[in-house]
Amino acid sequence: MRYLVLVLLPVLSLFLETSFFVQYPIWKSGPDLILLFVAFYALLNGSRRGCFYGFVCGLFRDLYVGRVIGLNALSLALTAYLLGKWELKVFQDNYLVGLFCAVAATAVNSMCLSILLFISTGEFNAARTVGIQFVGQVIYNGILSIPFYIWYYKTSRQNWSKVSF
Repeated sequence: MRYLVLVLLPVLSLFLETSFFVQYPIWKSGPDLILLFVAFYALLNGSRRGCFYGFVCGLFRDLYVGRVIGLNALSLALTAYLLGKWELKVFQDNYLVGLFCAVAATAVNSMCLSILLFISTGEFNAARTVGIQFVGQVIYNGILSIPFYIWYYKTSRQNWSKVSF
């Protein structure tokens, strides 16, 4: 059951991002549900496992919607690695941890994506990095982070989404 949940989360997240949330943008931006679940996984399971799960989810996103294969994989892996370092340093039972984790993950991932995109293609998107799209995504991810973190935390306590590699 755990593996099924971990496989279905990115698939369902990508489906919702590209079909439902596109209809309701906040400042030309939608939520990054895959980023949220990768960040929560890393926060609850540590940096090593989070890095691996982030890489796999990012590769899945790259194969589905990416221009540069590996860009999201590296960005999500690095973001998950950094957030996984907080595993033992935060009180995971507090649901506001999900909000702070989502905001931090959105900022780190946005910076990583911008740097990697600039290195690979020479393009720099200031609107995505620090502009209105970034603010819209932070708001969207922040709104969705608390109910998703509550659900994810409860399922991980029941060992539905906790996997050891």
